[in-house]
Amino acid sequence: MSGTPLPQGEPSAVATAVATATAELLLDVDRIGITFGGLKAVQNLSLRIPAGALYGLIGPNGAGKTTCFNLLTGVYRTQTGSITLAGKRVDGLKPHQIAHAGLSRTFQNIRLFGELTVLENVMLGMHVRGRHTLLGTLLRLPSHVGQERAMHARAHELLRLFNLHDRHAEQARNLPYGDQRRLEILRALATEPRVLLLDEPAAGMNPQEKKSLAQSIQQIKRQFGLAVLLIEHDMGLVMDICERITVLDYGVVIAEGTPSEIQANPKVIEAYLGEPGAAGTPPATPAGTSAGTPAGTPADKGST
Repeated sequence: MSGTPLPQGEPSAVATAVATATAELLLDVDRIGITFGGLKAVQNLSLRIPAGALYGLIGPNGAGKTTCFNLLTGVYRTQTGSITLAGKRVDGLKPHQIAHAGLSRTFQNIRLFGELTVLENVMLGMHVRGRHTLLGTLLRLPSHVGQERAMHARAHELLRLFNLHDRHAEQARNLPYGDQRRLEILRALATEPRVLLLDEPAAGMNPQEKKSLAQSIQQIKRQFGLAVLLIEHDMGLVMDICERITVLDYGVVIAEGTPSEIQANPKVIEAYLGEPGAAGTPPATPAGTSAGTPAGTPADKGST
């Protein structure tokens, strides 16, 4: 992965807590849920994410994390509760309408357009905000040309953010895996979201790539004033950068709090280890795993 964002000073824990408490509430999720047949995939999930926050959503495989993202982005329609984005109800809207309202996401599996260039992939995200008309496109009217030029310039700016500008003309499929992951984040940023959902962005990355990604996520939050909700299995990454964490298990919230509170929570330890007797004792980190990653995490409990 090319390039590393410049390090910037981090606010103190007290400053972060005060800022979070007084910040504008951007995403208010109130008791949403969905059932597939007899499977209660998500039940009574509530989240309150203020502007500028970086929150985590974790849990064993099959806990319902990606289902939650699908509910938030309109892929699935919640059967209970409500989803409010910047004061506007968005549950029941179509995915493109929710994206236009200011909520964007990445996916577990990279969904770039491999045949298009790196620059074109970023510009595709910008069309959520575009005001193209058929007549303007066909006749290349000045308004259309001016808008395309502005999008082109903005796309180059975003690529410089992740040091991908030098590869703007390459096909996206030719990028290294880590850079493809970062390009997908840039495409989501191109939609100008107020809340960014990242679904396992560090999956498949090596330790150095994960470190650079963590710095990039924090830089994005500061520079764009976004709220970020992160799903990630690398507990070291989650504990390092998230201010608060919600833990799901079998579709139910079992804990919510700061990283230190989550690490010491008996219910969280039991969910990951399956050992009720381990309550109160944070799991040891075995050799070769990321710091903070619960030992013995179940290999698979179904889809996330």
